[in-house]
Amino acid sequence: MGGLTTIRTDRFRWVICALLFAATTVNYMDRQAIALLKPLLAEQFGWSQIDYANIVVAFQTAYAVGYLVAGRLMDRVGVKVGLSLAVAIWSLACAGHGAARSVAGFCVARGGLGLAQGGHFPGAIKSVGDWFPKGERALATGIFNSGSNVGAMTAPFVVPWLAVRFGWQAAFLVLGVFGAVWVVLWGWACRHPERHAVEIAASGAAESATPWLKLLAFRPTWAFSLATFLISPIWWFYLFWVPPFLHERHGLDITQLGWPLVLIYSMTTVGSVGGGWLSSRLMRRGWRAGAARKCAMLVCALCTVPVFAAAAVTHLWAAVAVIGLAAAAHQGFSANLFTLVSDTMPRHSVSSVVGIGGMAGAVGGMLVAKATGYVLEWTGSYQILFLMAASAYLVALAVIHLLLPQWGQVGEGRREADGKG
Repeated sequence: MGGLTTIRTDRFRWVICALLFAATTVNYMDRQAIALLKPLLAEQFGWSQIDYANIVVAFQTAYAVGYLVAGRLMDRVGVKVGLSLAVAIWSLACAGHGAARSVAGFCVARGGLGLAQGGHFPGAIKSVGDWFPKGERALATGIFNSGSNVGAMTAPFVVPWLAVRFGWQAAFLVLGVFGAVWVVLWGWACRHPERHAVEIAASGAAESATPWLKLLAFRPTWAFSLATFLISPIWWFYLFWVPPFLHERHGLDITQLGWPLVLIYSMTTVGSVGGGWLSSRLMRRGWRAGAARKCAMLVCALCTVPVFAAAAVTHLWAAVAVIGLAAAAHQGFSANLFTLVSDTMPRHSVSSVVGIGGMAGAVGGMLVAKATGYVLEWTGSYQILFLMAASAYLVALAVIHLLLPQWGQVGEGRREADGKG
């Protein structure tokens, strides 16, 4: 009987993974909807570039707060309740966009969306830790995280179709319904916590987390946070401003954005896998972990440089190609950046450091979003913005190397947090 239970548990954990993948997909569809509908909404409500930037900033400000506190909240209430609350609240906020009629109204809706969505990744990563043994966690994380690309590719087809067919309010409402259905399925999947008792027992006893203030004394915390502060705003820029850029620069209406965005986000999937593969390949050839990861990050950083030409090229698919290459390089760079924390910090501090870095990235995104609105309002050109995107990764890598020249050996963060420094 015990063997049958183990088989069922082994199979059922992949149902959990599939639900986390679905939640990630819905997450990215919900957050990208405003960018896809921006041409329509700006015309209807008379938004300026600064108005749109303020709406984006409202999301990112709330997201920064949500990201920082969600890890501790998930530890306190558990992922069954924590993720259910997060998805339910962000689904209500998404549907609530349909009632907005002013910039302030959209800011409130985006703030609710960002605050709740900040809990998704901490909750999803904790779920993988609860349900999967150590040997399968990287694979499960990779699978559910690929939902971000699937959501970004699906939204350009679903959201404009709903808006044109039934009105823009319907697009937000239907996305909210997707989230409500997910909450029901998640509650069903988690109704028998004993199914994953084996995984919880195998993961070892819980360790107390290092206080946030103490983590700020470690160089790996600053290296990860500063690098994330520099590069995360570029990803937000691609997510929220590439659809308007394609509309304004190349004349695409909301129904024509689908295939260009599909190509861009298909390339990001390749970049994410390729960046991780390159560093792993170098390590198998005898390179130290830090050297291998820095080399992969340098390759990715160099691949972002051609995006400086995106604003100048006149051919649509040439612009899509250089943006897609840069977005793919971002994912490859990020895949190696996240390993900085696990390479240099003790296991019980990894989530907290990731939360600090995630907040830093969201704050950087907020500042860049505000600046983007003014740049576009005053100049009407994306050139400065793409130049910034072309240089941020080389600067981030330089910061990492200055702070962690010996990344790959036992670092000060691991030694000191373990009380051995």
